[in-house]
Amino acid sequence: MTQKKATLIGLIAILLWSTIVGLIRGVSEGLGAVGGAAMIYTLSSLLLLVTVGFPQVKRFPRAYLLFGSLLFVSYEVCLSLSLGYARSATQAIEVGMVNYLWPSMTIILSALVTRQRCSLLIVPGLVLSVAGICQVLAGDHQLSYAEISNNLASNPLSYGLAFGGAIIWAIYCVVTRQIARGSNGITLFFMLTALALWVKYFSTPQPEMIINLRVLVSLGLAAMAMGFGYAAWNTGILHGNVTILATASYFIPVISALLAACILRASLSIGFWQGAAMVSLGALLCWWSTRGQRPNAA
Repeated sequence: MTQKKATLIGLIAILLWSTIVGLIRGVSEGLGAVGGAAMIYTLSSLLLLVTVGFPQVKRFPRAYLLFGSLLFVSYEVCLSLSLGYARSATQAIEVGMVNYLWPSMTIILSALVTRQRCSLLIVPGLVLSVAGICQVLAGDHQLSYAEISNNLASNPLSYGLAFGGAIIWAIYCVVTRQIARGSNGITLFFMLTALALWVKYFSTPQPEMIINLRVLVSLGLAAMAMGFGYAAWNTGILHGNVTILATASYFIPVISALLAACILRASLSIGFWQGAAMVSLGALLCWWSTRGQRPNAA
């Protein structure tokens, strides 16, 4: 496979992932937050079994098997439920944007844990990302603590899950890189996520599932976006241009919001788009601050 083709496949993965916020929300509107997420991860697991295969778990480092699975499942549950519990399509997109703080958090955590050297660009990068989220939460209103607090107070569970998920995913990205030793447990992790969601579904009261054509289409597309997305990304990272893929990945917040708005037919304010652009630019600055830098000796 040529590098150009592999890079294109990796870019397709970014496009697939960008649809996840809108599709998860679309499924949850019919099947419920928990039931919808459980169905998505179940179908995604089946697709991953076909595209990636089931890993040889016995060869996994124990630390990776334990902490990798725990962190991955926790993140995916936080992400899916934060979107499902949102009170409207617009709020779901806002919640998804909060989750996209993870790229900046990952770079900062990596600098602290692995002693990765960074330039001073990381400071304005982090500030810009946080300011972008504040702008998203303020919407068209004047940027103020009161407006942001009121928005957060309208649904603290969804926003809290999204923010917690961003922290968990940043930890996952940094920790698993140190302990995985080349292992890839994505299929197993998806299956464990599905299991955790089904346990919650059957152990707590849930709304009745409303199945129609739109929900089924969203379910199939969401499962494919996740299942094929990870497979495509793996191909791109292994054989494509990593620099192009890394740069493109930092524009996922804007692309995701655009696609989610189309899928959910939501109207987003000018302030939201300004905030989304700030989140992407801030993450890009954080990443750029590490370019050409080498880790300090331990």
